[in-house]
Amino acid sequence: MLGRLLLLFTVLPLVELYLLIRLGRATSSGTAIAVVIGTGLLGAALARREGLRVWAEVRRRLAAGQMPADALIDALLILVAGTMLITPGLLTDAAGLLLLLPPTRAMVRTRLKRWFGARFVVVEFLNAGIRPLRDDDVIDVQATEVRDADERL
Repeated sequence: MLGRLLLLFTVLPLVELYLLIRLGRATSSGTAIAVVIGTGLLGAALARREGLRVWAEVRRRLAAGQMPADALIDALLILVAGTMLITPGLLTDAAGLLLLLPPTRAMVRTRLKRWFGARFVVVEFLNAGIRPLRDDDVIDVQATEVRDADERL
């Protein structure tokens, strides 16, 4: 695990810097900067759109009394994609943009579910008697105050 983190935080930025320098030399430094800023702006717009779409799906599933598991995983992946897009670099921008596309995100979500399923016991609690409350439902409650033994003395 430590080796992977070391790779992530040292080797990846070096590769990103190398690619940006190569792009700047092949075109111009202004073009390289424009590409990074452009992908960031495009990514922010896509992340906002996809985030709002996933939020609507979460709300729809909750209103129907269903667990929005896939939508919550999508929300996490959109957050990761947004983080990748604000990190300057060509590889992270490409990965972030790919992760914002629904088909790519669905593939990653499937792999994540398989990975978690192999490592954790997944239990789903369902109760057929639970349903969303309607406006005409009445909940009758009777409350009794309970005090600790020390307070009664």
